Amino acid sequence: MARGTGELRAGQDRSERGQGGPDRPALPRFGLGCAPIGNLYGSVDPDTATATVRTSVELGATLLDTAPLYGDGLSEERVGRALATVDRTRVQLSTKVGWLIGAGTAPRPSFGRDDILRSLEGSMKRLGVDRFDVVHVHDAEQHLDEAVRHAVPALLRLRDEGVVGAVGAGMNHSAPLAELVRRADLDVVLIAGRYTLLEQPALGDLLPLCASRGVGVIAGGVYNSGLLADPRPGAPYNYRPAPDTVLRRALALREVCARYDVPLRAAAQQFPLGHPAVVSVVVGAVSPAEVAGNLELARHPIPAEMWAQLREAGLLDSATPVP
Repeated sequence: MARGTGELRAGQDRSERGQGGPDRPALPRFGLGCAPIGNLYGSVDPDTATATVRTSVELGATLLDTAPLYGDGLSEERVGRALATVDRTRVQLSTKVGWLIGAGTAPRPSFGRDDILRSLEGSMKRLGVDRFDVVHVHDAEQHLDEAVRHAVPALLRLRDEGVVGAVGAGMNHSAPLAELVRRADLDVVLIAGRYTLLEQPALGDLLPLCASRGVGVIAGGVYNSGLLADPRPGAPYNYRPAPDTVLRRALALREVCARYDVPLRAAAQQFPLGHPAVVSVVVGAVSPAEVAGNLELARHPIPAEMWAQLREAGLLDSATPVP
C-alpha cells in the first residue's frame, strides 16, 4: 500500500502465519458498537454522535466497531469526525468489508478481491485513517466460498503489509461463522446476538472452535436487539417484536437478576466474558449518557449466587461458563 494515499494493493499470496495470528492486537474488554450513530434506530444529531464516540474513548471502551453498511457510510463518517479529536493511539478501530455502498443504490454484496480493496479505500476516506486494527468480512453467510477464496486472502495480504492489524469475520449466525473459522486463517470473529444471556447457540459450535484455534471472539448484540435492555411486550428481538415465548424467558431472567439487585443489562453485558474465548463485548449507544451508563453497568458487582440461581431456574445450562 502507498501509505496515506488511500490506494490499496494486495497480492495473491501471503507469508505463512500461524492460525489465529500471534500478532493479533490486544482488544479492550468493552467497546462501542457504532451502528446506532449511523441512524440505525432513529436520527442522531451529528454533534451528539461525535460526543458519543469521544466519551467511549475517554471512559476506556476504546474498541470502535463500524462498517460501511451502517447508515450507508454515515457511521464511518461520524466515527472519523470523532477520531480527529482524540488520541488515535488509544483507539482500536474495526470496520468491515463485503458490501458495496453507493449514492442512490442499495448496498450489494461483493466479496471479490478488487471490491474488497475498493471498499477499504472508501472506509479510509470516511474515517480519515490509513490503517485498521481489525477488518471483518461482513455477513458472508451466503458467500462463504467467495469469502474464503478472495476476501480473506486479500485481507491477509494487507495484514502482512501492516495495513490491517487483525483479520476477522462478523455475522449474526454462529454455524457459518464457525465454518469460516475452519476454512480461513482468522484472528478474531464478531458474533452478534448468538452468545447472550438469553441464548447461546454459539456455545455449541463457534466458541469451542475459536478457543482451540486461538481466535478471539467479540460478542455483539448482547441485548438481543434491545429485548434484554427492556423486556416488555413489543420489545425488539432480532429487530422484530419479540415472540411471547422469548419475552417470557427475558422476563424470567430479569426477575432472577432483580432478586440480587442486579440490573438485567449489567448481567447481559458481563455474561459473555465468562467464556475464555470471548475477549471483548461491544455495545451500541447514541449518546454520551448511554455510553457512561453502559460502562457503569459493566462494572456492577454480580454475586456468584445469581448465576447459580439462573442455572437452578433452568435459564442457563449447567455447562455454560459464567464470569
